[in-house]
Amino acid sequence: MPLALFNPFEDLIFDPHFCFLSGALTNERISVFPEWLMAHFKFGDEKIEMMDKTKSYKYADLELPCSPEVKFAFQELDIKVQTAYKNGFKAMASLKEEELFQWTGRIVYGLLYYEMIYERDRLQKLGENFHLSATLRERFGHFHLMLQSLIEPISFVGKNPWSIIVFPLKYSSDIFSYRDDTINLMFQMGVNGFGIIACLQDNGVIGEKQKDMLLKMENHVLHPIQFEELYARFHYSDYIFQYKPEYKIENHDTGITIEALPVVAVGSKPLFSFWDENIFAQLLANYWQVYGIEKEDILKFQKPPLSFLENPYSKDFINPESINFPF
Repeated sequence: MPLALFNPFEDLIFDPHFCFLSGALTNERISVFPEWLMAHFKFGDEKIEMMDKTKSYKYADLELPCSPEVKFAFQELDIKVQTAYKNGFKAMASLKEEELFQWTGRIVYGLLYYEMIYERDRLQKLGENFHLSATLRERFGHFHLMLQSLIEPISFVGKNPWSIIVFPLKYSSDIFSYRDDTINLMFQMGVNGFGIIACLQDNGVIGEKQKDMLLKMENHVLHPIQFEELYARFHYSDYIFQYKPEYKIENHDTGITIEALPVVAVGSKPLFSFWDENIFAQLLANYWQVYGIEKEDILKFQKPPLSFLENPYSKDFINPESINFPF
């Protein structure tokens, strides 16, 4: 008999009594951000803002309702990732992509869950109904289904539905850098030793677009300012991506298989729309503001855009050791 799995986006069920992943009744909770990560970098009492900037939560207060089965599965995954973290970049890079998807996905979904609750409650106070577009219901529903691979017989065949990269990165040991885009299901994390960038539902297209840069980066330990620029490239690429990823999902008696279908340009419509340097410079300036770099510094009249990843004339990769900004 085919599997019948919980999909909270069908009826927009975000109830503290139902496990966020399985839908089972529960009183258990699990933190959105792994407890070991918050303890290691001491950011549990710091605040993270919701998308509209009017609501914020302490990281440690972000919790998801979950069944004992789901809690145990994530705890086991946390142990595996924490062990890899302690052993550095090579150990992190050796984790299976599916494990990295599940680990980063738990955080992104957790924040998405709070966005859903916040928007639902805000609208209810105004006497309005909470709803999502059909496109978002489908996107988030697929994401939730893929995340259930942690506890259900769900397997990925062919090309993976995500782009996830892990690379060596040099930060001060006490710095934890995190960004996400919950609507577009993106994740960025940088610590001393490695960085992770994940596009959790792009069918690998954005990773392929940045392939040349990723090849240039090999055998280099990135400077943080390069890491921010790299994520900006991934983030902006997602913004100008013009096609909806599609999946072949088959429900068998023994489980579910998910195949990411190739994304192919149709007619005269390319995979990505025009790369606007003006818009990209504004996005990049938001990430570089900690270095005092403004949009006007990135785009100067009759000069190529500022980059710390590649020489604008030769396109050679810039040696991280030649960058004088602090770590």
